Amino acid sequence: MAWAEVPDLPPPGPGEVTLDIAATAVNRADILQRKGFYPPPAGASEILGLECSGRVAAVGSGVEGYAPGDEVCALLVGGGYASQVNVPASQLLPVPAGVDLVHAAGLPEVACTVYSTVFDRAALADGEVFLVHGGASGIGTFAIQAVRALRPAAVIATTAGSPEKLARCRELGANITISYRDEDFVARVRAETDGHGADVILDNMGASYLERNVTLLAADGRLVVIGLQGGTKATLNLAVLLPKRASVHALSLRHRPLAQKARIVAGVREHVWPAIADGRVQPVIDRVLPVAEVAEAHRLVEGLGHVGKVILRVGG
Repeated sequence: MAWAEVPDLPPPGPGEVTLDIAATAVNRADILQRKGFYPPPAGASEILGLECSGRVAAVGSGVEGYAPGDEVCALLVGGGYASQVNVPASQLLPVPAGVDLVHAAGLPEVACTVYSTVFDRAALADGEVFLVHGGASGIGTFAIQAVRALRPAAVIATTAGSPEKLARCRELGANITISYRDEDFVARVRAETDGHGADVILDNMGASYLERNVTLLAADGRLVVIGLQGGTKATLNLAVLLPKRASVHALSLRHRPLAQKARIVAGVREHVWPAIADGRVQPVIDRVLPVAEVAEAHRLVEGLGHVGKVILRVGG
């Protein structure tokens, strides 16, 4: 990867804004795209980066509520590892009160992912049991806080065996933490819930966890798969799923139609942003690196040597 000159962007089209990017963040999807496993949708920028923060530089026709100089963060389909990006205005969010502009770059992807999966699709209800795999990741750290802030639910988080990561998950609000390297998470969750299991599971592993996750689902439980770190193909035992009336969902945020993304962003602004503004949910930032050190940032995330988000500073 190299930081280099590219052609200037065209002016923002109808309904779009141009942002001067202050910072972006490293997501697992960026690593997959770099390796050739996750190409951008047709017509999207080939430049990595699925979120950013910055200042509005120009607005296209039909855009209301934003003006040059406004500080915002944005959900992107690509193009975040750059000094400027064009983005639909419907995918912008104001920088929450009390959040630094650079740190805000780590919010859109995790907030939209967690809201659209845990609260929208899976409809986590009060009093249910929520299990998140990868609790120390960007998604995991945000999900733990968001569930604690918005639902009186029991939160269980799995993560690597580092005592520091387990402790951080507890600090953020997890009731129970499990080292997936040292414990059988199925047995532990069953023991901790008196055999009930998990009502909603947010999974970043995919194939390698599918059988165990389905086994662990409670009656009417919902498994939401958002990552494939453990592979893409596995056997689904319907004889286990059917008696529980349980369901398995697989969701990708990047490839959703524009209208769906707009609805998700609006939901985040209405339901999640107030919890950030009042401090119940906070961005968890492992470190901020200059964008020129993007290779080191990718190595850090690939090696799981981080808690929360790794930010790349682009502008001021």
